[in-house]
Amino acid sequence: MKTPLKHSYPGYPEIEAYLEAIWHEKGLSDNSLSSYRRDLKAFSSWLEASGKPLLATERADILGYLNLRLRKRYSPSSTARLLSCLRGFFRYQLREQRIEHDPTLQVDSPKLVRPLPKVLTELDVEELLAAPNPQDPIGFRDRVMLELLYACGLRVSELVSLQVSMVNLRQGVVRVMGKGSKERLVPLGEIAIDWLARYLRQGRMLLLKQADSEVLFPSNRGTQMTRQTFWYRIKHYALLAGIDKPLSPHTLRHAFATHLLNHGADLRVVQLLLGHSDLSTTQIYTHIAQQRLQSLHQKHHPRG
Repeated sequence: MKTPLKHSYPGYPEIEAYLEAIWHEKGLSDNSLSSYRRDLKAFSSWLEASGKPLLATERADILGYLNLRLRKRYSPSSTARLLSCLRGFFRYQLREQRIEHDPTLQVDSPKLVRPLPKVLTELDVEELLAAPNPQDPIGFRDRVMLELLYACGLRVSELVSLQVSMVNLRQGVVRVMGKGSKERLVPLGEIAIDWLARYLRQGRMLLLKQADSEVLFPSNRGTQMTRQTFWYRIKHYALLAGIDKPLSPHTLRHAFATHLLNHGADLRVVQLLLGHSDLSTTQIYTHIAQQRLQSLHQKHHPRG
């Protein structure tokens, strides 16, 4: 687990001890741990401004902080995530007998309306994939990365952390390390295999510049690319392709799932491919597919 360089923020010992514990218990990724640290640090800093240490938190403090976020127009989803983080933290402190009561009890989560993901059409995807210039080493790499995102439904964090050894072109699969260090094998598909094979023969070595690295998709400095960098690349290519729909880092992952269901794939197969631990997370894509079916019915049926 990576720990922050600065050791002086309010509540540091308690927060870092908790993060160390859940890292061992749950095997959380560095991204998840950073998110927890950020939420806990923000709450602890706010609490310290009123002269109160973190382990002296009361229910009124939690409600006050949530009310502050409401006034500042934070999204319900980020506030729900924060409250979930605080619940985990204080339950751990209670279990370790460092506090006598859990201040998050009887604090309700904000009601969430789960939005349907914005999904690209199959034509949108084709135009997005065609946007990078494969004659340029960076463009070649980006084209292959986009092909893999769409062919495999990977999270961007899974994509940028791929190693050469995790790809088996002969079997046509990629070994993915997902959330909670859960491993899964995902089929590549013929087109992605073809692009990847050419990239490994011709493109990757131009980016490495003789550096010794196992990273499948190195940056132009030969190191692992960040999630944020590739997200900027996706937005850049969407602009080139003339796609004006709202995008997110999961855009091609959403398209992967929805297009599979549109073409008759089984929901549980899609769940396994996406690496969802809970089928209900995958079921949101069935609503999108159903919307498309209804739209087609209305458009083409004589009594639609």
